[in-house]
Amino acid sequence: MSQIEEIITMVSGYLTPEDISLLRKAYIFAQKIYSGKHRLSGRPYIYHALCVSNILARLQLDVHTVIAGLLHGALKESAACSEKELSKEFGPEVAGIVSGATKITNVQFDSRLAYQAENIRKMFLAMSADIRVLILKLADRLHDMQSLEFVSKIKQKEMAREAKDLYAPLASRLGIDWVKRELEDYSFMYLHPEEYADLAGKIDTTLNERQQYVEEVKEILTVKLKEQNLVDFRILGRPKHLYSIYKKLIAQNIPLEKVFDKVAFRIITKKVGECYETLGLLHSLWQPVSGRFRDFISTPKGNMYQSLHTTVVGPRGEFMEVQIRTEEMDQIANDGIAAHWAYKEGKQITQKDARLFQWLKQLVQSIQELQDPREFMEAVKGELREIEVYALTPNGEVKEFPDGSTPLDFAYAIHTQVGDHCAGAKVNGRIVPLKHKLKNGEQVEIITSVNQKPNRGWLSLVKTSRAKSRIRQWLKREEQERALKVGREICERELRKHNINLKKLVKAGHLKELLQQFSCNSLDDLIRGVGAGKIKVKLLVEKIRPEELQEESELRDAQAAELTQKAKDVASRRRTDRESAITIDGVDDMLVRISQCCMPVPGDEIMGFITSGRGISIHKADCRNFLATDPQKHIEVDWSINSATVHRVQVQIVAQDQKGLLAALGSKISAEDANIINLEAHTSSANLAIFNLVLEVASLGHLARLLQHVRNIDGVLEAKRR
Repeated sequence: MSQIEEIITMVSGYLTPEDISLLRKAYIFAQKIYSGKHRLSGRPYIYHALCVSNILARLQLDVHTVIAGLLHGALKESAACSEKELSKEFGPEVAGIVSGATKITNVQFDSRLAYQAENIRKMFLAMSADIRVLILKLADRLHDMQSLEFVSKIKQKEMAREAKDLYAPLASRLGIDWVKRELEDYSFMYLHPEEYADLAGKIDTTLNERQQYVEEVKEILTVKLKEQNLVDFRILGRPKHLYSIYKKLIAQNIPLEKVFDKVAFRIITKKVGECYETLGLLHSLWQPVSGRFRDFISTPKGNMYQSLHTTVVGPRGEFMEVQIRTEEMDQIANDGIAAHWAYKEGKQITQKDARLFQWLKQLVQSIQELQDPREFMEAVKGELREIEVYALTPNGEVKEFPDGSTPLDFAYAIHTQVGDHCAGAKVNGRIVPLKHKLKNGEQVEIITSVNQKPNRGWLSLVKTSRAKSRIRQWLKREEQERALKVGREICERELRKHNINLKKLVKAGHLKELLQQFSCNSLDDLIRGVGAGKIKVKLLVEKIRPEELQEESELRDAQAAELTQKAKDVASRRRTDRESAITIDGVDDMLVRISQCCMPVPGDEIMGFITSGRGISIHKADCRNFLATDPQKHIEVDWSINSATVHRVQVQIVAQDQKGLLAALGSKISAEDANIINLEAHTSSANLAIFNLVLEVASLGHLARLLQHVRNIDGVLEAKRR
């Protein structure tokens, strides 16, 4: 049977003859579009398209999605094919799904991370309008992973990491469990090939033993269930997929021999009541393991997954993980959203189904304002973190969170305003601190206060990206307000010296031109720039000063030039290695010294100050001490182009106070080829460790890379230059 006929056989049970006719037409169209196109494996591109369509047919998706699987590469593989043509031939739904799933092309990005972030952002926006875009992307990536052996090692790891961190969690959120398992196992194989081969070999050696154990347990359960007059049921036993076993080995730091529940059992009944009867029988036969029972029937997951989960100590003292559910629940557990897909019957999405899309809308809302690619990707991974905690509001509404979430996460899940003013919480009627880790089934009541506001320490208390994003937004707004206040004070003080004020500036009609010169959208933006140190107030004054000040300025410039020349004439040839990185007005052999108040490094904008008898003192151009000095003694300086020296810089690191943090910091700084000259550390009242360091670095770029890598250390909240 050909591949297209196999697909048609799969869909013939639920599609109409008209749908199947349209599918055949799409196959002929795809053959034409992909003619002469091949994958890296050497196979024709049409083979990949058929495999993707086959996966979608296996999920029993509607005809438009199955056709989109065949044509998902049409827009990028053929310049002759357009979205308009797809819409004309197969309808706007097919064209929309294909367009939404098509990767970004012909766009230049600064880095691979920026490309990946923008690609994912586009996909999320498309799938928020039509969830079928995501299902198509999952099928496409699954087949990519199945043929990953034909790409380079670097590409293998890149795609495997993306499949593990992004696509597998998305499949889990949609409840398509078998796709999630396959994506995780393929990712494991390419990310950790040695560990994969070793674990697979050990599992294979115990295959017969595990199969005998499965049959033994199934026989015991079958007899006992029939004794309880339960006859219409199925018992399945399967080995857990390799990646789930590997995660347990890593998390618990144990050898494979210590993993008892390598086999998972599933008991499938006809009625919900029989699920609970079976659970009671199971717990009467074997001792249940404390803390391992979950009831997802009475409290379904956000993707509508329902099942009873328990772990018992079975025959021979082996731990057994058992899931109990009905036939309908089992179908949803395997195929997730596709098991009751509204589009395939042309129906409107019901209120029950709408809950499945709520998480996606929240995801898009929480990340759409993030522009920094790294922050965006971290937020996406945070939102897709596996749900392990189900807590309740006082009125019984279920909220889902990753493990380690706190009442602050709960507060922001309710509403941003509730989170911003969260002053405390009650869990099961008892007041708890904000750092309390939520547990399954806990009822949470948030206590708010109009006087409460977020602080930077909150970022260390929350787990969800929604909460982190909202806290960062509040801190950013507060920082902008502070910059506006400081900037206004600076501007008014400096302008007052020249008999100018901001109101006169606006009335004079010169504001628009001034804003263009400084690339600002409004007067407030300009003032914030001054307050944040991004715009030099001296330069601002020069742009708007009255004409009568020109002569005075020229006189000061002449005096400064005269002083500069005198300084050059008497300067010593003695310079340190660090100071030799500086040139003064293009003339060498000047006596200079690096200012210890701001410690500039190559890459910083710098200025010189002519001291009395000590040569030129080098400052950052925005150094407060420098700006407070006599402008007549300022001198233009610059960094030498071919400097290979080291420079001292002050750095502050804020982190969670935890064991081994100092060793991790020292190791990372050393690995980045930097040297620690001085270190001071203390702990704040919020249980945060604050480190003030003096480091030796080569340049501003070197410092930026170092700080970025320090921020990636587990527990580090902030790393910045002082």
